[in-house]
Amino acid sequence: MKYRMPTRVFSESNCIANHSDDIAALGQHAFIVTGHGSAKRNGSLDDMIAVLQENGQSYTIFDEIEENPSVETVMKARESGLRAKADFVIGIGGGSPMDAAKAIALMMNRPESDWQALYTAGGSPALPIIAVPTTCGTGSEVTGVSVLTRYDLKTKLSITHKVFPDLALIDGKYICNAPRRIIVNTAVDALAHLIESCINTQADCFSDMSAFAGLRLWAECRPYIENTVLIDAEAAQKLMNASTLAGMSIAQTGTTIPHALSYMLTYRAGIPHGIAVGAFQANYLDFADNTRRTAVLNAAGFSDTDALRTLIHDLTPMQADRALLEESAESVLRNPAKLKLCPYPIDETIMRKLIEI
Repeated sequence: MKYRMPTRVFSESNCIANHSDDIAALGQHAFIVTGHGSAKRNGSLDDMIAVLQENGQSYTIFDEIEENPSVETVMKARESGLRAKADFVIGIGGGSPMDAAKAIALMMNRPESDWQALYTAGGSPALPIIAVPTTCGTGSEVTGVSVLTRYDLKTKLSITHKVFPDLALIDGKYICNAPRRIIVNTAVDALAHLIESCINTQADCFSDMSAFAGLRLWAECRPYIENTVLIDAEAAQKLMNASTLAGMSIAQTGTTIPHALSYMLTYRAGIPHGIAVGAFQANYLDFADNTRRTAVLNAAGFSDTDALRTLIHDLTPMQADRALLEESAESVLRNPAKLKLCPYPIDETIMRKLIEI
């Protein structure tokens, strides 16, 4: 067994302000990586800028990260960060800004390398990274994974390197006023991470520690996810913590077949990641070992896979072209790295059942 979690994690109200000393310790000039607007609207960017100014640290903002960030955007940001002479990187937002921040921090420490260094082994480590999540699903603040859009391959693909943030600052207040679709889509993504970590050849008692804790916490949050109870500060923090536990889980095991099936749907059909990956979870569980499947469902608060299937359909219904689903399935069947993480054998017959959504 193995366990690696080098990220220091703090989860609390006013988290950024409370850890100004930890932020000050990472460098003199921050390169802040974020999206076009959400970090401004939810207050996370202002909170970070206030601390940087109080610490006497300078900063440069790059707010051009798109959903499902591309290699090209990472390289553009790398040049901006190098011109600013930044010495550490802060990713603020959902999975897209945080994943991009990891890749940018890696490439800023390799100023002479072209984009292909993202997908080749070796080289310098990344610059120090702070991750501030503002959604409740990706868990990127505690994983070494950076998934980028590859236009040359017409899909999304993780970079070769494991780049963990040095510091994760988690504050539920940033999702209190988030659009409901963001909360739902990302919460389903977190559930997918938890399920795929449990139904995984790499699962062990270490990964189960975070995965089953995350499943139980996610179950406590179902009334807020289903919108039967309005979200408040306490619930928001629980949702964020469930997401972080899910990230810790897949940091140990990796994701499996549902994630692999989702990437082409997101790239080719523009289906949001949480919706695309959630659609396959019940089917994926159907073929798992009965004892393991029951343990997962019980922890998450579901009586059976049909109950899970119904909830996912109600929360995040997905319509996808059959031809695209079959093309994605064929691609995954040619992906031995993902197939080996699935704890049961998958042939064409089972794969066709997995994509019956």
